[in-house]
Amino acid sequence: MKQFNNQVADAQATTVTPIKPEDFNLDEYAAYAETLNQKCAKFWAADSGVVVYRRMRVAECFSYGSRDMKRSLGNQLGALHKSMFYKADVPNFLEPWYGIGTIASAFGGEYIWEEGNAPALKTSFNTIDDVLAYTPKPVAETGIGRYTLDMIDYFMEKTKGKIPVSLTDTQSPLNMVGHLLPLDQIFMTMILEPEKVVRLFDKLADLSISFNHEQVKRIGSALAYPGHGFASSTAWRGLGMSDDNAIMISPELYSELAAPSVEKICAPFGGPVFHSCGNWRGWIDAVLGLKGICMADGAFSPETDPGAITDLEAYHQFAGTGVVLNARIVGDLKTIEQQIRRLWTPGMKLSVVTYCETPEEQAKAYDLIHEICQ
Repeated sequence: MKQFNNQVADAQATTVTPIKPEDFNLDEYAAYAETLNQKCAKFWAADSGVVVYRRMRVAECFSYGSRDMKRSLGNQLGALHKSMFYKADVPNFLEPWYGIGTIASAFGGEYIWEEGNAPALKTSFNTIDDVLAYTPKPVAETGIGRYTLDMIDYFMEKTKGKIPVSLTDTQSPLNMVGHLLPLDQIFMTMILEPEKVVRLFDKLADLSISFNHEQVKRIGSALAYPGHGFASSTAWRGLGMSDDNAIMISPELYSELAAPSVEKICAPFGGPVFHSCGNWRGWIDAVLGLKGICMADGAFSPETDPGAITDLEAYHQFAGTGVVLNARIVGDLKTIEQQIRRLWTPGMKLSVVTYCETPEEQAKAYDLIHEICQ
């Protein structure tokens, strides 16, 4: 199998032709999405099974292009149109993505924009005591929060609520805190003063829940769960949670200190949906131990992630749990077949995310995946 290509900006990206909202056939895509969402509803209610999602990720929308909501929508509509030619069970959706420092902005942070790059936030505190002593403002009142809500309003206005839309990328408190404090400070405090870390995570959870509700109010019945990098559907539940820093602490410490805030944020929206980049094979028990967990995501091929999961058979633990495993597999037909044969076992609920280059290759991959996962 090919290894991760560090010469490309986004290994999971697809090139599309932008479409202006007035030129996009809303009713056609709405009908297409509804047909697939019926399949999604049956899958969600079943004890086991498989669905295939051909993700149409436009790299620019998750980088410098996020700064222009009109440009972002045009690119994403181009992706939706292109997706209709690829055989799949799960429809693509729109995402009002505007960076990953959203909740940290409540503590006074403002985005730094470097030419050609996604926005970034510098840490603004030196100790956890400084953060705990700070009175944050509601995220919806920050510049970043207001822009994200304006972006949602713009998406909803232009699509008339007919197209699936997710929340913006939701980060776990363990991820959020990296925008407030140097991570070495956080890790030391976890050992020396864990109660302070729990207090801070709980504070971040409250801010996240409030802002998530603001987004939900605007999106309404068009809301696709779990959102961001996951296969998503209006027929599903659960909140996608990026928790990449989880694998930087022990599974035991994660369950004790980080998991409660994740559970708190996700409970109002159907339960946690876990994501971490890299190989989180050693954290499977901790992830399955999350209260209400309904989905988890991982990179299951070397072209997907430079630290992709290698021990695929370990994920047979998901069989019989009812928890969906969202398996991202960048690669050709041979790679997809090899990885699915290793990953699948009866009793699993598997969402396979493919990145096939042509509709013809996608159709073959789709049929192959369903044949294996019977």
